[in-house]
Amino acid sequence: MIKTQAGDTPIENLFESLDDKKKSDAQFLHAMMQEITGEPGSVWGKDLIGYGTYTYTTRSGEKNEWFLTGFSPRKSKFSLYIISGVESDPDLIAKLGKYKNGKSCLYINKLEDVNIEVLKSLIIKGFEDMKQKSKDGIQY
Repeated sequence: MIKTQAGDTPIENLFESLDDKKKSDAQFLHAMMQEITGEPGSVWGKDLIGYGTYTYTTRSGEKNEWFLTGFSPRKSKFSLYIISGVESDPDLIAKLGKYKNGKSCLYINKLEDVNIEVLKSLIIKGFEDMKQKSKDGIQY
């Protein structure tokens, strides 16, 4: 069983320690994720906000649950979780703006650094991809 689980911490509690600008950006991202996913979102672990869930099976046969998409409003930058893969649409990502990335994460300092419509498209694509993959069964 993985340690990071969905909990009942109010999402707004994660925003309390942020400065006004970062808090405003976090609230915007939260509203956008809710709109895209149709999910209210929940806090996972200490500082992740996840929307939707899927179950995956590990190589050892253990079943775990994770969110379909989400973000973390960290003080230095936002981590956005595009679980299906950030680079799945190179033409779209090329239009995003200033960011760094890992395999399934986008790191953005502030929303002004990116094209919001492109970001929204990436989140939609990632969310829809993961919904489809979860129907087919996911194994890691």
